[in-house]
Amino acid sequence: MKILVINAGSSSLKYQLINMDNDEVIAKGNCERIGIDGRITHKTASGYSVTEDCSFPTHTEAFEKVIEKLTSGDGKVVDSVSEISAVGHRVVQGGDIFSKSVIATDEVIDQIEKLSPLAPLHNPAHVLALRACRKVVGDNVPMVAVFDTAFHQTMPSKAFMYGLPYEDYEKYSIRKYGFHGTSHRFVSADFAKRIGKPLDQLKMVTCHLGNGSSITAVDCGKSVDTTMGFTPLDGVIMGTRCGAIDASAVLYLMEKTGMNASEMSNYLNKKCGFFGITGGKSDNRDIEAGIAAGDERCALATNMLSYEIKKQIGAYAAAMGGLDAVVFTGGIGENAIGIRKLSCSDLEFLGIKLDEERNIALNHGEGRISTDDSKVEVWIVPTNEELLIAMDTQALVENQAL
Repeated sequence: MKILVINAGSSSLKYQLINMDNDEVIAKGNCERIGIDGRITHKTASGYSVTEDCSFPTHTEAFEKVIEKLTSGDGKVVDSVSEISAVGHRVVQGGDIFSKSVIATDEVIDQIEKLSPLAPLHNPAHVLALRACRKVVGDNVPMVAVFDTAFHQTMPSKAFMYGLPYEDYEKYSIRKYGFHGTSHRFVSADFAKRIGKPLDQLKMVTCHLGNGSSITAVDCGKSVDTTMGFTPLDGVIMGTRCGAIDASAVLYLMEKTGMNASEMSNYLNKKCGFFGITGGKSDNRDIEAGIAAGDERCALATNMLSYEIKKQIGAYAAAMGGLDAVVFTGGIGENAIGIRKLSCSDLEFLGIKLDEERNIALNHGEGRISTDDSKVEVWIVPTNEELLIAMDTQALVENQAL
């Protein structure tokens, strides 16, 4: 079975075609600048690669180009659309309606659209992509929606509620939703397989660290708390997002600068975090270079993130009543020796003992980076959200066929 995985933004459409017989990515690419002019990058497992300018007035034209690249020319990997068994779509916000992945019927797409006020930058793009995909590939190719928020729907109300009047939750659906759910679900299950223990017997903290970062408490395979909240802005400091902040500080800043709500949202999401602390660096690789050159604010940004991760590990160990493992994943989690070291330092009282040599040796890789006698195992486990989307899609389509 071949599954096409789609991750659509307002002006982009990333794709992977995965052979589920061996989990191989047959082809992948990205349609950029949709609605502006257009560009596609298409790569195949055989090593073929091409980038070309295109006309993408809408997501429909982008999908048409994706299908063209997959089925014709030098980058061809299948003979026709009929070889694509299903399409799995990443959807950011499923609200408290969707607690698992679902077949994307017209009714489901309408529900995703109604949730757009909770994710105005993401859900409208997902709806455009879903409808464009159906228009291009036809009704005979089933589609599945896989939600970033679904994994966190197991959080208890004491974890997801805010201290606002209860009516605000009832009327406006204001609560913690959490994000990166596909990544946290993938690495927690993959870690359990790697150590040969049942997932439902493990307590772990999964750290998805990248330009956007979130930490999740996974108790017996279920998310019981996570750092991102009503939106992905909440939680630990990130590339350009501030993370958790006193709401009064935001109001005070609005008064002082005259920024309106839209301007403040842009400021908090795109001008803060690492970018704001360092004076322009949002990529951790640039920050590491800055630290090497003696930049104190780069060191501050790293220390801030590491300190927040450490606090969350301790807090979530308390929330779960124990801890078996800490798992690092994502661009920073898999590639930042210093942040992993600082995040796990002085946690011997909790049973965490990092092996510094393993931490260095396994950078950019995977495996255990705690000492053999560490009561809590610490691992690097690469995430693969696209594969999880494909796996969910395959399972739902096969179940539907029974």
